[in-house]
Amino acid sequence: MATKSKTVFVCDQCGYESPKWYGRCPQCRNWNTLQEQIRQTSSRSSKGLGGGPVSARDDLPLEGSYQGGGFVQPKKLSSITADDKERYHTGLSELDRVLGGGIVRGSLILVGGDPGIGKSTLMLQICQYLGQSYSILYVSGEESERQIKLRANRLKVDTDSLSLVSVTDMDAVTALIENTRPQIVIVDSIQTMTASAYTSGAGSITQVRECTQMLIHTAKTSDIPIFLIGHVNKDGAIAGPKVLEHMVDAVLYFEGDKQLSFRILRAVKNRYGSTNEIGVFEMGEEGLEEVDNPSKMLLAERPANVSGTCVSCMMEGTRPILAEVQALVCKTGFGNPRRMSTGFDYNRLNLILAVLEKRGGMFFGNIDAYINVVGGLEMDEPAADLPIAVALISAYINRPVPEDLFAFGEIGLAGEFRSVTHSRSRVLEAQRLGFTKCILPMSERKKLSRETDIHLQLFGAANLGDLLRLLRPKEKE
Repeated sequence: MATKSKTVFVCDQCGYESPKWYGRCPQCRNWNTLQEQIRQTSSRSSKGLGGGPVSARDDLPLEGSYQGGGFVQPKKLSSITADDKERYHTGLSELDRVLGGGIVRGSLILVGGDPGIGKSTLMLQICQYLGQSYSILYVSGEESERQIKLRANRLKVDTDSLSLVSVTDMDAVTALIENTRPQIVIVDSIQTMTASAYTSGAGSITQVRECTQMLIHTAKTSDIPIFLIGHVNKDGAIAGPKVLEHMVDAVLYFEGDKQLSFRILRAVKNRYGSTNEIGVFEMGEEGLEEVDNPSKMLLAERPANVSGTCVSCMMEGTRPILAEVQALVCKTGFGNPRRMSTGFDYNRLNLILAVLEKRGGMFFGNIDAYINVVGGLEMDEPAADLPIAVALISAYINRPVPEDLFAFGEIGLAGEFRSVTHSRSRVLEAQRLGFTKCILPMSERKKLSRETDIHLQLFGAANLGDLLRLLRPKEKE
């Protein structure tokens, strides 16, 4: 087997490869991003077992074949077990929910998020519970063993099943995993690892891709689950090539403002579970704590008898979460009115304001409008339209919304209200928290009025006119 070197130029932004250097990448159009790399290639014979070239022939045996110098033996689908009991539980029910029920053996899980959001803290915390039954190897390329020990003391992690190593050489890491055979591996972070076969620096597209490929091979052949902690770039995406997210089995994102105590763990890819589930945590002095009832937490400091507030119920996977929506409107001091939205789509806010002005007769042409979703949540589903409209109307007419009322529904451009999914789950969650009134689309009210376990007072609204009659005070005759 002969080995030879080849020089290629790889873009560190998009991964484009070229045999020659360009000042500007032909694919992503960025300047001075092509980096020279020396790639080792090997030429091996393409002869098959019979001396001729290997091809797909019907007369070849199906029991096994040679590939890359090794014998590959296929398995019957019926002989492969896939029992959920083989999942490892982390001790955090919120994390287990996001993972689809626990850690699957042989899986590669990528955890990303902003710096300081709590990625390393979460990984070290689950070691305390997992260490009761499994051996864990924590590989750090950013911190020394002493630094990890100090953080473990703060988080009260003292299991004897946790082994620490501070190394950035991926060849040494894979050799250590094969020799020690831990049951769970954590790599912090993948952008600090380097493979000696490539000359590019740590964090480059080639290094991240090849190091991940080495870990995939180790995880699948040894049946060991591996957690990868990944950095994010200024746009919030995981740094490195996009193919990194395609290679791993699950991608988890930590969301939330570092200035706030609440954190949301969301799965954007999961081969072993749903991508609609979220986990809610609160950052405390001793690490991340689970929030079993996020609705109660988000409504704990809701003001009373104040106009411009309304409670909404949004779905995060199978979990309904109640959150407070606040609106503020005031006369503008500029030529053009200001529009600001936190936690809600800015363009959607402008659309709702246009519908209120055209279909509801409410003039916002010289009024500033501000929207805020309390708790740092992001409302990105159509069901948030109606509570946003209720909060805006309440602020416009300066009339408080009853404290025991919540709303959900989609608003069309004609001012009509359309039905949304999971209406029953939303109503039952609000009923459990003590709400007694609900404004919802008329079509949903007709369906839910037949349910025997729903005791709320349902106010159906077919269009914006119905909503205004419900919210505006009745005129005295």
